[in-house]
Amino acid sequence: MDLTNLETYKENNRLEAKAAQGGLPKSIWETISAFANTEGGAIVLGAVERKDGTLEVVGLSNADKMLDDFWNAVHSTDKLSCCVMSGRDAGIKSFDGKELIVIEVPRVDRRLRPVYVNGNPVTGTFRRDHKGDYRCASNEIQAMYRDASDESVDTRMHENLTVNDLSAETIGSYRRSYELHHSAHAWTDLPDEEFLCRIGAAKVGGDGKAHPTSAGLLMFGEEWRIMAEFPHYFLDYRQELGTDERWQGRITSQDDSWSGNVFDFYRRVFNNMKQAINVPFRLDENSLRVDETEAHDALREALANCLTNADYNERRGVVFLWKEDGLHLSNPGGFRIGIEDAYIGGNSDPRNETMMKIFTLINIGERAGGGIPDMVKKWTAAGYGRPVLSERVNPERSSIFLPLKMEDESGTSFQSRGAGSGSSSTDSFAHGGIMDLPSDMKIQLNGNERIALQLTIEQGRVTTALLSKNAEISKLTANRVLKHLADIEVLVWRGRNKTDPSQYYELSDRLLG
Repeated sequence: MDLTNLETYKENNRLEAKAAQGGLPKSIWETISAFANTEGGAIVLGAVERKDGTLEVVGLSNADKMLDDFWNAVHSTDKLSCCVMSGRDAGIKSFDGKELIVIEVPRVDRRLRPVYVNGNPVTGTFRRDHKGDYRCASNEIQAMYRDASDESVDTRMHENLTVNDLSAETIGSYRRSYELHHSAHAWTDLPDEEFLCRIGAAKVGGDGKAHPTSAGLLMFGEEWRIMAEFPHYFLDYRQELGTDERWQGRITSQDDSWSGNVFDFYRRVFNNMKQAINVPFRLDENSLRVDETEAHDALREALANCLTNADYNERRGVVFLWKEDGLHLSNPGGFRIGIEDAYIGGNSDPRNETMMKIFTLINIGERAGGGIPDMVKKWTAAGYGRPVLSERVNPERSSIFLPLKMEDESGTSFQSRGAGSGSSSTDSFAHGGIMDLPSDMKIQLNGNERIALQLTIEQGRVTTALLSKNAEISKLTANRVLKHLADIEVLVWRGRNKTDPSQYYELSDRLLG
């Protein structure tokens, strides 16, 4: 820890100061437990907090003895359930002629959690948030014990169910995706039951029958069956683009119009969220239009990461939000490795390893530890800001934020371009890229408006009912979207009157001309 500007520091979730004028403070062990069970942090003995929150160095008169007392106690299981520090993590330092003890507590490996004090995990397990140290509730302690296991939590077999209790439609969709990537593989010809066993979605029990694993149930089950095994299971996607309504589109696992499982949720959400990504017009070597960018791969990785690292035993569920500033993805359960290590990569440790395998078999996600770095690289290569990983406790959640702000423009801005770009306006507009606009037009469109334009270009016209169905929004919202596009002269309304059942919208002459 650099002490150069110590007196300007303030206590936070990674820094704690203690005067320690009467010897080792009793609360030091709670803080060590809290730091070890969270993101790590530094403890400074011999400093106090001023009224403005900055630190004042008071020094220690007996730093050598106090450090000896610390090392004698830290190795005792009566104080800490395990020794989380090595010799280089604590020492005496000098500041303005005064001696301090600085203790740097690392974030411990999940296999050593929970780190607790006084020999009692129930009353002696602590964590750190912005308010300081707090005693963990029983559900947090149980989650740490689950994560400490070397066996992936999604391998548990549900002997009360058979593979016939899974969604045949979802399994069929997955198998079609699998065959696209493994057309010559022997597994493509296996019956469903054996195929599910091969990919880890099922296991043969003592009764000789195949039963779903937690991975198979979560990926391919019906929502009501999943809820029977995971009572807090919930998946939620919302499109919140700043209009006067709470959201413009929503998908939840509790909607009985679809299966509600993880695999179908992933497909629905990706098809919605990809509308937020700009797709500049370009052709491949065969003169075919390229409809995806590296940002699409990054989005797939981010979605799969959240879904396979979620703790489905915890409350508040998986929440994906499409907002004006970017895509916000969060799931219950913290990162299994430190955030800095996740950015570096090379150490994959998914909470639901079998679910990750099932995704990677269809080229979604990354098991080699390169998923997060690859996601960051591809998202920024597409021109967007750097993705941000974050974690919080009480309740424990991890998040990925994919900013939609471009380096030189914001969001889905459509700007003027000179002639001779080599692309037709309708082709590029339909796929969210930059089109050739009249020189006096500069338009910023949200996701629903882009969907409306794409439908108009592909089908020649768009109606309120068509937009409502494809964007999964209410007819009232769809009507507002189309009226706004007409007001800014992107679309033009056609019909005999406002109650005409055959009324529709088409591209304005201003765009086509």
